[in-house]
Amino acid sequence: MSKKSHKSPNISTIAKLRALLTRRDKVILLFLFIATIFFSIMETIGISIIMPYITFASNPSLIFSNDISKRIYEILECSSTLQFMVFFSVILVAFYLFRILYGVAYNYALNRFAFRKYHFFAYRLFCKSVDLNYADFTRKKTDAIRHNITDAALKASFYVQYLLQMFSEIFTIVLMYGLLLITSWKMTLALSVILGLQVILITRFIGGKIKKMGAIRHAMDTRFHEIISKTFGNFKIIKLKGNQQDVQKEFESASFTRIGAEILTQTLLPMPKLILETIGFSVLILSVVYILVCYDSAAAVLPIISMYALALYRILPAVTKILQNYNMMSFYGNAVGHVYEDLLYHTDYEDNEPCEFARSIELRDICFGYKEGKPIIKDFNLTIHKGEKIAFCGPSGAGKSTLVDLIIGIYKPQKGEILVDDVKIDNHNLRSWRKKIGYIPQTIYLFDGSVADNVAFGSDLDEARVIQACKKANIYDFLCEHDGIYTRVGEGGILLSGGQKQRIGIARAIYDNPEILVLDEATSALDSATEARIMEEIYGVAKDKTLLVIAHRLNTIEHCDRKIEL
Repeated sequence: MSKKSHKSPNISTIAKLRALLTRRDKVILLFLFIATIFFSIMETIGISIIMPYITFASNPSLIFSNDISKRIYEILECSSTLQFMVFFSVILVAFYLFRILYGVAYNYALNRFAFRKYHFFAYRLFCKSVDLNYADFTRKKTDAIRHNITDAALKASFYVQYLLQMFSEIFTIVLMYGLLLITSWKMTLALSVILGLQVILITRFIGGKIKKMGAIRHAMDTRFHEIISKTFGNFKIIKLKGNQQDVQKEFESASFTRIGAEILTQTLLPMPKLILETIGFSVLILSVVYILVCYDSAAAVLPIISMYALALYRILPAVTKILQNYNMMSFYGNAVGHVYEDLLYHTDYEDNEPCEFARSIELRDICFGYKEGKPIIKDFNLTIHKGEKIAFCGPSGAGKSTLVDLIIGIYKPQKGEILVDDVKIDNHNLRSWRKKIGYIPQTIYLFDGSVADNVAFGSDLDEARVIQACKKANIYDFLCEHDGIYTRVGEGGILLSGGQKQRIGIARAIYDNPEILVLDEATSALDSATEARIMEEIYGVAKDKTLLVIAHRLNTIEHCDRKIEL
């Protein structure tokens, strides 16, 4: 345990990130890694080449005392040191232009990889959420799922970006450090000790605080989504209760905590830069004093001072950037953890093998419960013949909806089996079985779009089929008084009456011409007259279909062939 506690806080997060990357991602990362090394080498050359350039410019005779410069002079067949320096200057300018182009291409590749991972994470999280079985979905918070798809996936991609940028700066520092050791190893080691101590203190105290703020920010972001969803989802109730102030206070508390974490984080992030620059330039001043004491010649002092000035000018921002990237990785580490947990969450594979329903549905010794040891349905047996109209009755909590959800494949029995024409329903044919179901729930969810979009929801939109479904549901005449099947329904169907929403729900259920219709207390919220009309319409629509009705009221089930009491 003690060994684990001394680990870097990002080690476990990097391991999770590695598990999330595909083989192709790792190949791309290898190429980016090589590109990073090459970029660091160019950065080092860009700094180190200034020292001999200044030396030769201040004292051209030194060109002949250096073996490399002398050899280049002879190869180029220069007629004078001036010609050599002009050529040197042109090469130097060309090199810096190439470095700019390479830097742009490198940063594009880096950002392209990182943000494509955002697309990948968001898409996979969405697919994973859709593939959840219904029992697992009901146990998860919808706002948390939404937040992970939209926010955590983006932060996880930022984590990848910061990690790559940190490695880039590390290589640059290593190469620069090597040059400084060659220039003056004593002064470089002294500089290393001073800067190293500062880095340790910054990562230990500032980094830990930023990681904590990241956890608070993630929790408050999720809370934000929850408050907004429940507020606008119950807007009418809030108006009736007049408790706007309570909702506003709850929002204010979450917002204040979230912003407090953000303020502290943004305050702490620039601190490493300020600390390191102050120390770095102080060390540079002391280095100048040291060099002036050790060297009597100004010609010798100038290139060395220039070398250290340029190296520190590049090293200090690099160290600062490494610390900032490290701190941001700590801040976004929670997001990587949430993406990792959601993507590795086990979901059952469900296939679409053909499933024929010509004779009967049979339930054999079905057992099911939401909690272990507390079954709602136990050793239940039932046979439903094709075309039958079956009513499921009983008090609230008796298991009516649960039983029907088992029949239509929303839940899976914990014991026993469901057979359709003597073929067991399992993960191989479950999707095919579900496609035979038309479901009309008690609460019809309509999104802010047209009637056509809501009716065809989840299927390809066919205007003729939408019109036919709306006619069967007795809603088409009403739509013709407005914009036809492209009449807007409003968020949650707010522009429609309760009866109109139910009819659109019926049209949606029969749009794909299902073999089985399920009515889950779909008319219980309507007045008696409207309920009677809609039930007549449902029985008319379902005359050649198998109908499963969950209801409390007797008038709802009077046309059913059988009544199953639970």
